[in-house]
Amino acid sequence: MEIVQEETNGIVCVTVKGHMEARLSPELERAIEAILESGQTRVLFDLSALEYLRSSVLRVILTTVKTLNRRKGRVVLCCLNGYVSEIFEVNRFKDIITITDSIESGFKAFACELKAA
Repeated sequence: MEIVQEETNGIVCVTVKGHMEARLSPELERAIEAILESGQTRVLFDLSALEYLRSSVLRVILTTVKTLNRRKGRVVLCCLNGYVSEIFEVNRFKDIITITDSIESGFKAFACELKAA
């Protein structure tokens, strides 16, 4: 598993690659904690290269959503593959997290948020 972070226009894009197993979720959790501690309020998760995930990873994502909601921030997920998309759909996370088909539409989701404010 590999985690890559890149900031563009105040949005931190976190790309997760490979198999995200339970034993690897602390690594993701530390990366997200560092982002949140830095004061960032907009996080885009690019999951296009994520092949597998466990419930512990869902917990990290949901904790990020809750934290950023309290801070008036936002989380957007993009590029979910078949298996990962199915996990989010079955658990109805699509009802509480914005999910887009591409990185570009993920960034646009943040732009739409600013226009609405």
